[in-house]
Amino acid sequence: SSDLAPGPSMAPRDRAPVALAVLGFALVALGTTLVFLVPSLIREQVEKNIRIDPSSGFAYEMWRDLPVPFHMSVYIFEVLNSKEIGAGEKPNIVQRGPYVYREYKQKTNITFHANKTVSFMEYRSFHFVAERSSGSEEDYLIVPNILVLGLSNMMENLPLPVRWILSGALITFNEEPFMNRTVKEIMWGYEDPFMDFLRTFVPGMLPSKHKLGLFADFNNSNTGVFTVFTGTDDISLVQTLDNWNGLREVNYWRNAQCNMINGTAGQMWPPFLKTSSNLEFYSPDACRSMTLVYQQSGEFRGIPTFRFTAPDFLFANGSDYPPNEGFCPCLESGVQNISACKFNVPVFLSLPHFYNADPVFTQAVNGVSPSESLHSMFLDLHPVTGIPMNVSIKLQMNMYIKAVNGISQTGKIKPVVLPLLWFTESGYIDGPVFDTYYTTLVLVPMILEYIQYILIIMGVFLVVISLCLFIRNKGKRLLFWRSNKNSKQSKQSKADALTYTEKLMAEAIGTVLQEARL
Repeated sequence: SSDLAPGPSMAPRDRAPVALAVLGFALVALGTTLVFLVPSLIREQVEKNIRIDPSSGFAYEMWRDLPVPFHMSVYIFEVLNSKEIGAGEKPNIVQRGPYVYREYKQKTNITFHANKTVSFMEYRSFHFVAERSSGSEEDYLIVPNILVLGLSNMMENLPLPVRWILSGALITFNEEPFMNRTVKEIMWGYEDPFMDFLRTFVPGMLPSKHKLGLFADFNNSNTGVFTVFTGTDDISLVQTLDNWNGLREVNYWRNAQCNMINGTAGQMWPPFLKTSSNLEFYSPDACRSMTLVYQQSGEFRGIPTFRFTAPDFLFANGSDYPPNEGFCPCLESGVQNISACKFNVPVFLSLPHFYNADPVFTQAVNGVSPSESLHSMFLDLHPVTGIPMNVSIKLQMNMYIKAVNGISQTGKIKPVVLPLLWFTESGYIDGPVFDTYYTTLVLVPMILEYIQYILIIMGVFLVVISLCLFIRNKGKRLLFWRSNKNSKQSKQSKADALTYTEKLMAEAIGTVLQEARL
């Protein structure tokens, strides 16, 4: 057994494979531990940063001040044949713009409540950006006179003498069914003596603002008091609405489902979304909750995203999509009557150029051409955090016009949903906000995820190397042992041969001496 004992020079060879094997198994164990630990670490990091909490860092500041530059691009439809429309011809319209506005939003009156909710009001203001626009706010365009055509529809069912009185009043104030106004007046409002007359003699019939414009209520205004869950005790509820203006449902529509205030305020959503998730939000401007559905996965500047778009049923009528029955009375699918929350003025919402709407709407006017690439709305969301990366929300305002018996200004106008304008609110995360977001919520989790697999691969590699070294060293020891044994056998053979030779020589000498004595 002493022949097999390793000499002093063999010990380091044995220790190196053992050390590598121990280190390899340690790395594999650490990597495997991280496989189970990293998801919880990432989840904890996400939950810490996206809850509505002043101590949560940049995410709270981003929620409060929304540093992402948002722009609203407005396209106004100019009427090219206003006289002919009054005679019963199909409207010819042309899209003008875009007229681009920088949109600023800031939350004020932020108040935290004991039930883990926070209330706030969000003020918004718009500033014209000439360098991004195709035209000036001083451009004159011929557009429908909402006051004349809207009032005519609203008074259609009143007694004929009342309609005659209205028609006479319109003549007195020189009101026509179409008007030539600047973009600024069309958007933000203008003084109208007839509107002042109506407010005086029929109070409550029209909005209290002194100016009449399509976006007169938008600029330097707020959208009401939102109360949302902070997510500090349940992250799945973060950003979800508890109420709006103290209400959990509105009373504009014909059933409870359509009146429900669902989803979020429309800026962020709860984290850890799946492809089966829907995005719901409440829009005070549309007076209803709206839903976006998952379309496809992608990425925005290296950040994985889910794209959500408007479903076909968003503005479908009750016949095509029964859950929308509460929004009726309806026309064909693709437009929604929101007159119930717009002082009964026959205003309809749709996607731009009647995209995804019944062909009857595009066939009724000349000058619209729906396109998915140009007119579909989308929202690219980081599914892990629920924060939008790239947003383009598009809607179109339309007005239902027609001839009303007894009101001469409406002439022989054929019933038609006439596009007024469409707009897109767009923005994306960029600059320092993007860098901070990417580092905190994407890069660090990504590095942790890579590290766990790198450790496992390195550990397996070291274990394999240690096995190779062990096998090689064992081979060398076996070879040394065999070489040593062969050497000893050779020496023994030589000794035996020498002894045999000596014996033969002794026998030979003995024989010679015996013969000599004879």
